[in-house]
Amino acid sequence: MTEDDKSELDHKAIAIETFNATWDLLDKDMRSAEDNDMMVHAAHTSRYHWGQVGGPTEAERGDWQLSRVYASLGKGSEALHYAKHTLNTCLENEIGDFDLAFAYEAMARAHSVNGNWSEADRYVQMAKTAADAIEKKDDRDHFLGELDSIPRMP
Repeated sequence: MTEDDKSELDHKAIAIETFNATWDLLDKDMRSAEDNDMMVHAAHTSRYHWGQVGGPTEAERGDWQLSRVYASLGKGSEALHYAKHTLNTCLENEIGDFDLAFAYEAMARAHSVNGNWSEADRYVQMAKTAADAIEKKDDRDHFLGELDSIPRMP
């Protein structure tokens, strides 16, 4: 194994490990301020390492996770920033199926966090349309459950 091969393997392993660690923190019922900081650091670390060894799909999934992290923290501006990256990457690279649906979900969630209810609703509708093209029923059902978790106008 050459040094370049080892470096690629390390990037991928770190990207996977920190992506999963981010999910563990997102799923945690009661996060401390330290947990929140670690979640942000883990998500950025994962995205960085996927940028070293992944392609457009890994990049958009990393950006989606960053959007979700920031939305969960109530940081709408940051959530929208990464949601836009996610959607643009999907559209520019013709990435569809659940990735495109989740890109619209990220836009809807970010707009919801920002209190922009009309844009949130518009992207929810786009996400529902995209969900129709999700090939696997289990993926579609999971996606629709996530879409339902977006806060709606009070």
